[in-house]
Amino acid sequence: MKNPRGKRRPGAYLRAAGLLLMAAALLLTGYNLWDDRRAEGSTSQVLEELDSLTGSEEWREVLAGPGEEEIPDYLLDPEMEMPTVEVEGNEYIGTLEIPSLGLSLPVMSQWSYPRLRIAPCRYRGTAYRGNLVIAAHNYRAHFGRLGELPAGARVRFTDVDGNVFSYEVAETQVLAPTDIREMEAGDWALTLFTCTLGGQSRVTVRCDWAE
Repeated sequence: MKNPRGKRRPGAYLRAAGLLLMAAALLLTGYNLWDDRRAEGSTSQVLEELDSLTGSEEWREVLAGPGEEEIPDYLLDPEMEMPTVEVEGNEYIGTLEIPSLGLSLPVMSQWSYPRLRIAPCRYRGTAYRGNLVIAAHNYRAHFGRLGELPAGARVRFTDVDGNVFSYEVAETQVLAPTDIREMEAGDWALTLFTCTLGGQSRVTVRCDWAE
């Protein structure tokens, strides 16, 4: 029996809905790829400017004074706040390097969701007190491959004064987004974390001091 004129079969609606869902998925995939490239470009630009500022001879003379032997301030006062350098209106505390993932990333002094779209951010703690926690988005250019880090992988953080802190991965955990207490628990020298793609949990990498 034929459908009355003007009426559609349910299958037509289902096909149309399926096409709309496919189009939405393609748009979302395209946006995610664009956003990942944007984050990579932003990070590279900030890193270049940060290196040019903190790697100059003038900057080293500001820290130690001409002809003086450089004594790290944090050794004299481990409770001191981490110094910062301003780049494009944001304050940075240093650079994080993860050689096994081919990553070198600037780290902002304070975290917020808008800042995380630019670069990894300090969530809490300091390198000087041995309780630094760094958060980043799951962009591939940021912490998107964090869960691939094996135990024993090396990680290095360099503050804006040029002090280098070396770590090695001890373990990887998967925590609930609301489990703040567990995130801050433990006597870890360095913690790195990011959300999973679906945002349902946090990949958390714990690091000890490297021997």
